[in-house]
Amino acid sequence: MQVSEKLIGRIRSELPRLTLLENEPMSARCSFRIGGPARLMACPASASEAAALLHILHEEQAPTELMGKGTNLLVPDTGLDAVVVLVGEAMSDAELLPDSRIRAGAGISLAKLAVYAAGCGLSGLEFAHGIPGSLGGAVFMNAGAYGGEMKDVVEEVECADAEGKLEVLSVSELQLSYRHSALEGTGKLVTSATLRLSPGEPEEIRARMRELMEKRRASQPLDLPSAGSTFKRPQGGFAAALIDQAGLKGFAIGGAQVSEKHAGFVVNRGGATFEDVTQLMRHIQKTVFDRSGIMLEPEVRILKG
Repeated sequence: MQVSEKLIGRIRSELPRLTLLENEPMSARCSFRIGGPARLMACPASASEAAALLHILHEEQAPTELMGKGTNLLVPDTGLDAVVVLVGEAMSDAELLPDSRIRAGAGISLAKLAVYAAGCGLSGLEFAHGIPGSLGGAVFMNAGAYGGEMKDVVEEVECADAEGKLEVLSVSELQLSYRHSALEGTGKLVTSATLRLSPGEPEEIRARMRELMEKRRASQPLDLPSAGSTFKRPQGGFAAALIDQAGLKGFAIGGAQVSEKHAGFVVNRGGATFEDVTQLMRHIQKTVFDRSGIMLEPEVRILKG
């Protein structure tokens, strides 16, 4: 076992106020509703607590996974023998700053943050209102929709690293591009972000948010568990169109299915397993490649047990 009682004991001793959940079912934490238990889930309540936790985990060489709302994760049914660091509601504050800026904790949902911005009469986050993830996760992958991306609004972020330090990175240092940031593979955890927005009329901003939400409801299978867009947009095309053209809309393996409403989504029709989803994703990739010569790249983060 990689997550030992000794490690858990050290975390409890050095961070007595940190919320720890043992054998926490990931199926209840991820939007796919798939995944076995995480050996340990740690829920820091502040940036300093998160930094101290990452330092302990680094020193102990503990397997670590970082997560927010779990809207882009696929977790094995066997679970994770790892420490899952969950940035959630305890780190979801939002604060209005001068010059049309907002600073918010990484655990806040994009929907809640967009509503807060609208209430402050600030425009720029309308595109994010229907994205189901957290601010931290959105920065990590430069989330976007309907022509907007996080790189358009992020000014700087605060991160915790494995040395237990907090650092502030500018948007240029983040190197945000399509579904990518310089944070990938670094083990750094976003703890908060400062966004630069534009003044606007609150009712006009809310109306735009409602308009985009209606578009999302009309085109996406929001009534079924999924992890959003399954594959990244390939250069010069769209994953959903390629999957549809390959005749895969509605195709299923076990409880996993290519959505009949939007071919870019793999959905859990009920009882889908990790293996169902990964097999279906491989089948989609092969079929699309055989037909078009384009290899689709997963947008979903697939964790290893």
